[in-house]
Amino acid sequence: MPKVDAVTSAARIGRALRADLGATGPDPLPPFGGPRGPWAVRWVRWLPHGLVVLLAAALATYEFKELTSRLGVSAAVAAVLALAQAGCVLLALRRPLNAFWLALTLALVTAVTAKSYGVDETVFYAIWPWLRDGPWPWQVGGMLAHALVLLLLALRVRVRVAAEALLLSLLLGPLLEAATGDHPHVPTTAPASLVFVVVVVVGVSLRGRREAGARLVAQEVLTAEERARRTLLEERSRIARELHDVVAHHMSVISIQAQVAPHLVPDPPEELRENLAGIRQNALDALTELRRVLGVLRAEEQGGEAAPHAPLPTLGRLDALLDNARAAGLDVTCRIVGEQRASTPGVELSAYRIVQEALSNVLRHAPGAATRVELAYTAPGLRVRVVNSAPRAGRRARPAGPGAGHGLLGMRERTAMLGGDLAAGPTPDGGFEVSAFLPTEGDA
Repeated sequence: MPKVDAVTSAARIGRALRADLGATGPDPLPPFGGPRGPWAVRWVRWLPHGLVVLLAAALATYEFKELTSRLGVSAAVAAVLALAQAGCVLLALRRPLNAFWLALTLALVTAVTAKSYGVDETVFYAIWPWLRDGPWPWQVGGMLAHALVLLLLALRVRVRVAAEALLLSLLLGPLLEAATGDHPHVPTTAPASLVFVVVVVVGVSLRGRREAGARLVAQEVLTAEERARRTLLEERSRIARELHDVVAHHMSVISIQAQVAPHLVPDPPEELRENLAGIRQNALDALTELRRVLGVLRAEEQGGEAAPHAPLPTLGRLDALLDNARAAGLDVTCRIVGEQRASTPGVELSAYRIVQEALSNVLRHAPGAATRVELAYTAPGLRVRVVNSAPRAGRRARPAGPGAGHGLLGMRERTAMLGGDLAAGPTPDGGFEVSAFLPTEGDA
């Protein structure tokens, strides 16, 4: 029974290793994080790849000299082994798992080859008289190349896969020594194991740090998107409350007119009285429902306390708004084009809010700039333009307050809800322009 359990455990471990280390798909080494600017800066992103190529060439050269000088391996065989070693390192840039298996196989072949050739005493002893035996099973160049492959592997695979690759690398030396028996050599299993452990730990740590940074960036993006979505919803809610107030005013007027109408006609028919009473009752019901919804919205905004009802601003209060801006130090002028006329409450309110937000942005971002407000009354609707020049030299922008940065969002929402359009952007002289068109009723 224990024998069967051991066989089952070995089979399970074999399947796990095959699943983890058997993947052969490409996994390129990503470029080094940095700006994607001009070529002079962009090349830094590929600096690690260039260093790996240089290290592969240097280690292959060192391995060739080590095999030929220390161990007396023929130049042809040493060249093949050295080039294969460099190929393993370069392959690890794109397919780290394939490179690991190839490097492990190459380490086995190199160890067997070095043992079969033995030490070239005439050369080896002359250079290292204090060391009569050659390093085995890992040569210095091969050990460093294999460590580099393990590092490139640990940078891109899971910790479990890196640990399994490390375990196989650590087992190679003891298995070779046990299989080949005792022979004169300098054992390099212990130093190689230390080097392998260090590079895998470094690779896993760097990969964990990179993943943590990527998760942080993703979280920041999600937070920014959530903040923008929440701001959009809050702005829509505020606009909806203001428009609801406009509707509530009209419903109140309808209710009063329906109540007064029967007294304006001598002996009104009973059907007329009933219809007007129905109109008044429907208006009152709609008004009650609107006030209930507005009460809930305002209570949420004020933390549970409904905000007091205040008259909504219109373009009739534009002069007061401009005076406040001038008192704050803004050089602002106003120009009205066309025949000024009363617009719908929704258009008046939106036009006032757009001018208000545009002037606030000028005060915040372009202090000292000359600002021009223009209202153009046309047949299709009302055109609102707020244009400011470049900020005055020596004047610093004010720090953004809470909620700053979403003024254009509110302007666009207002114009969109009325069926209009809005354009905003810098002017050629370094200033900024906001232009909104608000269609009149029936032209939306």
